[in-house]
Amino acid sequence: MITAIIPSRFGSTRFHGKPLISLAGKPMIQRVYEQTKKSSLINQVAIATDDKRIADVVENFGAHSVMTPSDIRSGTDRVAMASDLLNLAPDDIVINIQGDQPIFNPECLNELIAPFMTDNDLGMATLAFKIISKREITDPKDVKVIFDKNMFAIYFSRSQIPFPRDNKTKTDYYKHLGFYAYRKSFLDKITALHTGNLENTEKLEQLRVLENGYKIKIVITEHDSPEVDLPEDIDRIEKTIFAEKP
Repeated sequence: MITAIIPSRFGSTRFHGKPLISLAGKPMIQRVYEQTKKSSLINQVAIATDDKRIADVVENFGAHSVMTPSDIRSGTDRVAMASDLLNLAPDDIVINIQGDQPIFNPECLNELIAPFMTDNDLGMATLAFKIISKREITDPKDVKVIFDKNMFAIYFSRSQIPFPRDNKTKTDYYKHLGFYAYRKSFLDKITALHTGNLENTEKLEQLRVLENGYKIKIVITEHDSPEVDLPEDIDRIEKTIFAEKP
């Protein structure tokens, strides 16, 4: 069983009520849900929220919502609680899809799931995209990731990594996309861990996994996934939506 869970919190610090903003005539959370449903490998989709306003909208467009408390420390922990409420089995695969990426390519989800089909011991995977825009290399809003030759993460940072000390070495940079896949048993394990110094410092929940000695498989995708972080992002996303309409 492969279940996609979309954590959707109403009280965003930078953009209050963000899941319910209208993007080309639909609430953003609906657009994320509809993109998720296009994946050929996902068996069910649920939206984990802390707010009845979001739950009501979700019900209106025909999706399933799971109510979770508002005082959960991260999206991963919200997904873990929702997976318990859905009674998922330890070997089930859980996909964590960010609720503010409304125009992602559904093929990304199939790419993310693929390593679990060949590695029964894999606990967690996430997506990365080769950076094209130079601005994203140094912008702290865009999280960078470096990985080893076996495609396991070494570190995630808001800073530029790796840093070219002499400006002579050419290197590619990779942006972390906020999609995660876990086996349910591994998700339970990492959400039981204490928040570490790295997670607190960078405000990146995936660092909890690395700081405690666990591995995260990196899957490179050719599909970027723009986020809606602030109100000024709406116009850019809507232009993309309208451009993609037949």
